[in-house]
Amino acid sequence: MKKPSKNPEKITDALMRSPAYRRADQDIEFLNRDELRPVRLQLELLKPELIQQEEGIRSTVVVFGSARLTEPVEAQARLNRAEAALTKKPKDRALQRAVEVARRQLALAPFYDEAREFGRLVSSTCQIDGHCEFVVVTGGGPGIMEAANRGAAEAGAKSIGLNITLPHEQEPNAYITPSLCFQFKYFAIRKMHFLLRAKALVAFPGGFGTLDELFETLTLLQTGKVTGLTIVLMGKEFWEKLINWPALVEAGLIGEADLQLFHYAETAQEAWALISRNHGVAPPR
Repeated sequence: MKKPSKNPEKITDALMRSPAYRRADQDIEFLNRDELRPVRLQLELLKPELIQQEEGIRSTVVVFGSARLTEPVEAQARLNRAEAALTKKPKDRALQRAVEVARRQLALAPFYDEAREFGRLVSSTCQIDGHCEFVVVTGGGPGIMEAANRGAAEAGAKSIGLNITLPHEQEPNAYITPSLCFQFKYFAIRKMHFLLRAKALVAFPGGFGTLDELFETLTLLQTGKVTGLTIVLMGKEFWEKLINWPALVEAGLIGEADLQLFHYAETAQEAWALISRNHGVAPPR
């Protein structure tokens, strides 16, 4: 008895559906292999770079700050809710703590307005006649980042958001220019893009992420890997309470001159005046 002959069409179909047959540039499973990490790093470096070139982005100003700080109206509403919950259970330590935190965040909430004003002020000064200088770039999230992007949007200007994939859900804020809204997998490449075109970095009160970016930038300036970058810390009282800079000098861990790597400002106008003086930008009329 003869064996049935194989169907060539079925064989061809099976071959074409095989993962091995997929073109390498279209095979997501292949591109996500550990061995392809160098390729993914290169792609993450190139894609935002090429798009920014196409968008005419010549220089940027980086704005860092907490994702948890909101505008004063919302901060007050959060405090009201926390106090209302505490009224029902006045001995609950978790609720007591929530009220304390809400009060402190309300005290910091004006920085949201300053970040928003900074984004508006810089963008309305430097993005005129088709020029894209000192374009606001943030981490693309809520809070202070949203405020800076929002200010730029209100000025009718472009701004950049460098979002990153995190274990918990994160979405870009609604004020980023859509064509300049990027998502990263690798913190290292994202950090490179923050500084590749940066003329200045403005750090508002923030947590680990803000501190990470700030200290990396200070290290790059201290070691000469980056030059000509102006760092402004918003809110002298906050930063001096958080970090004992003189103690580092006294212990011989940094030099006295290293304290000149950054400046303080209290308002958006002060920060922009300092940056514009350092970089020869004509002040707004």
